[in-house]
Amino acid sequence: MAPLRRRTHVRCPIPAISATPAFSAAALVLLLFLASFSLLSPPLLDRASLPGSFHSLKHREDLKEDADVFVELFHVPNVGSSKPDLWASKRSKHFYGCSNASRKFSSAEVITQPERYLMIATSGGLNQQRTGITDAVVAARILNATLVVPRLDQKSFWKDASNFTQIFDVDWFISFLSKDVRIIKQLPRKRGRVIRSPYTMRVPRKCTPRCYQNRVLPVLLKKHVVELTKFDFRLSNKLETDLQKLRCRVNYHALRFTKPILKMGETLVRRMKEKGKHFIALHLRFEPDMLAFSGCDYGGGDKEKRELGAIRKRWKTLHISNPEKERRHGKCPLTPEEVGLMLRALGYGKDVHIYVASGEVYGGEDTLAPLKALFPNFHSKEILASKEELAPFATFSSRMAALDFIVCDRSDAFVTNNNGNMARILAGRRRYFGHKRTIRPNARKLYSLFLKRANLTWDEFASKVRTFQKGFMGEPKEIRSGRGEFHENPSTCICEDTQPKVSNDKGEGSSMSSVDELPDGPFSDEEPSLLDQDYGENEPLGLYSSNGTELSQNLSIPAELFELEDMFSD
Repeated sequence: MAPLRRRTHVRCPIPAISATPAFSAAALVLLLFLASFSLLSPPLLDRASLPGSFHSLKHREDLKEDADVFVELFHVPNVGSSKPDLWASKRSKHFYGCSNASRKFSSAEVITQPERYLMIATSGGLNQQRTGITDAVVAARILNATLVVPRLDQKSFWKDASNFTQIFDVDWFISFLSKDVRIIKQLPRKRGRVIRSPYTMRVPRKCTPRCYQNRVLPVLLKKHVVELTKFDFRLSNKLETDLQKLRCRVNYHALRFTKPILKMGETLVRRMKEKGKHFIALHLRFEPDMLAFSGCDYGGGDKEKRELGAIRKRWKTLHISNPEKERRHGKCPLTPEEVGLMLRALGYGKDVHIYVASGEVYGGEDTLAPLKALFPNFHSKEILASKEELAPFATFSSRMAALDFIVCDRSDAFVTNNNGNMARILAGRRRYFGHKRTIRPNARKLYSLFLKRANLTWDEFASKVRTFQKGFMGEPKEIRSGRGEFHENPSTCICEDTQPKVSNDKGEGSSMSSVDELPDGPFSDEEPSLLDQDYGENEPLGLYSSNGTELSQNLSIPAELFELEDMFSD
């Protein structure tokens, strides 16, 4: 392809016209009409200059002179691909979840010791708590202790007073795991009083079984009742096979939402399926606090720097000096516009229905406008359901998050712009239940492509996106066995066979051949970051106004929201 040449506009002096005044007046009117037409006629829609585009501020000046050339090159077609692999992996039928315990895994009756009670206080929002609950069961197993139903975080940013029984089916939880761990709803009582008050302590992050035996067991033997606080990511990523499979039994089978939540979630799923043969669910994290912590520049100029800078001051340990470097390294969540362009480039057409699970989007409707232009069939739980239907859940952030979780889990394709808790847990769950299409952006490579798109045709751009996204589409064996957070890559619990099998609610399924190792996938086994905290992922869309009026009032986020110093000091 020949290099593009900048169009040069040569100014030619208008020669004097020696003609009648009427002719001169007519010529002048014609010239004025042509000039006004060239100025006022709108260009074809270019996605980088749509309202709310975070790239538009950076590139608009550069594109003014070359607007005509840019439009000719980069034009998003309305029609998408009809390839079936957009919605399902061709190889997924050969993989299934297998989490049965081995014969050498002794029953709870055999291993549970008397006078050992483990209590857990989880931390964070719904998905962070889910991680803690899953690992709490394994920790109790390691300590041969009786587990008291975990206590959920009710005091932090979410201010959700829900307890375990209001979100999860507690009777199912206890009965399903009865052969693995003894679980009780509350500590035993004697004459109306709890037998003992718990001794509170905390374990380091990624604590191994030996760590629990060395740090917690001696205290448990002495005090008999121990409560582990801020319990999230407090268990090693790598465990022996039977303990990993126990994790899967807890996360994918024992943790079941309550009937009211399941019923409303299924209603939302049904309404999405009625709109078309397939639908995409997008978990969009683009909240001010998350953007502030990322340290990235989103092209909002001085206003953005002022607003996000005010939030960054909350973190004493946060020192961001090079926003460009952060984005270059793929540490910035994609903007709504970038997610839309990625999906269209992968082949999803403009007619596809998209369900968006999101918190308070920074920039409000202006930020969402490019995504809605690319996917006009835009839905959320607030759009699909009436206020009356959502009323029992609306004041409880975790219950609202549970509704989003159900729709995202049941979607034909799940997409995320981040690597937070909900994205990880759903990625793992969708792998376990047949490798349903799950798209995680290759942010590092896509960043440079988004910058260059003004000089590419749509076909060139789309081809590069498809190349860069190989290994990020939820295909079997994308990530080497044992790599990444176990909750996003439960490779120990995924088996391969020529005949497809899916484990049922009792965790049944036979272990065939284990997943072979491949080169490293997109995610590494890293320490948690702010993305491990589920901030704002379940609030209604568009609470922030485009003019910043409401934003200035909402930026005073409580200090207890930010516990990064504690997180990194462990």
